[in-house]
Amino acid sequence: MVLNLKEIHPVLPVKDVKLALNFYTKQLGFELCFMDSENAPGYAGVRKEGAEIHLQWHHSSEWVDGIDRPQLRILCADPDILFRAWRHLVGNEEAGLRDTPWGTREFGVYDPDGNGLIFYRNI
Repeated sequence: MVLNLKEIHPVLPVKDVKLALNFYTKQLGFELCFMDSENAPGYAGVRKEGAEIHLQWHHSSEWVDGIDRPQLRILCADPDILFRAWRHLVGNEEAGLRDTPWGTREFGVYDPDGNGLIFYRNI
């Protein structure tokens, strides 16, 4: 059975869509694709090259301490270039640029809501 899947657009939960949009557009250089409201957005999408991420507001009652946050693995041509540009955003040494035992070169950053973005290439 062929499904002809073309793309995936993950939806990340955020506490403040405007704050999240600022991070993705100003810090990471994503472009705004859409948002449902300019004044008080509850849902928006950003894109950088072939990666599109949707951001969805969630009420504070839905945020529980210790809840695991999603992590997205984003395949890219050269994580070293991105790492040099975004090094100041890398939260800890474990998220730093490295070659992994599973055969990738990667690093990670976290958005203001703790959602992880891991940029990698296969070695």
